[in-house]
Amino acid sequence: MVVVKLGGSLAGSAELPRWIDMIAAAGSGNVVLVPGGGPWADAVRAAQEREGFDDRTAHRRALQAMEDYGRTLVEMNAGLVAAENEAAIRRSLSLNRVPVWMPYEMVVADASIPENWDVTSDSLGAWLAGMLRASRLILVKSLPSIATQLAPEEMARLGWVDSAFPRYARAAFDVQVLGKSDLQLAERSLGAD
Repeated sequence: MVVVKLGGSLAGSAELPRWIDMIAAAGSGNVVLVPGGGPWADAVRAAQEREGFDDRTAHRRALQAMEDYGRTLVEMNAGLVAAENEAAIRRSLSLNRVPVWMPYEMVVADASIPENWDVTSDSLGAWLAGMLRASRLILVKSLPSIATQLAPEEMARLGWVDSAFPRYARAAFDVQVLGKSDLQLAERSLGAD
């Protein structure tokens, strides 16, 4: 099983439909898709700055933002299906579908996950990959072609992932960062699994 975190920064891009179609085709029964927060999470950040609500509230709104993006992705391809928990994820995989993780239920239920901006969709994708015992986590970013496998600490230092990411990426899975132009590389990689 491979967990693919699709950056919210790809929302509205020309590349997004191609990524969704490729993941639905190459990843059916094999890939769990984690949506980023994108413009929905940016709206939460702006609202927190404007209204002054606490990080816990912002964190939970950001989880809902991930679900908003996830629902958008599900609407883009019939091979994708929303999945709120591990049972729904595994059921979708068994039906050769690509589950799109709706994180709110599972994340809020785990009190060990900090409720602040140190934990974004990148860390949550790594948390899910560890919990599902995935073999690999692929992070798709809006950067140009960047296919690389840096240490999680280096990714955090470069600002590619949030500061909590190294903690969650310590599990027994490989981490790969791909840019929005690395579609063919991702397709070959998923096809090999």
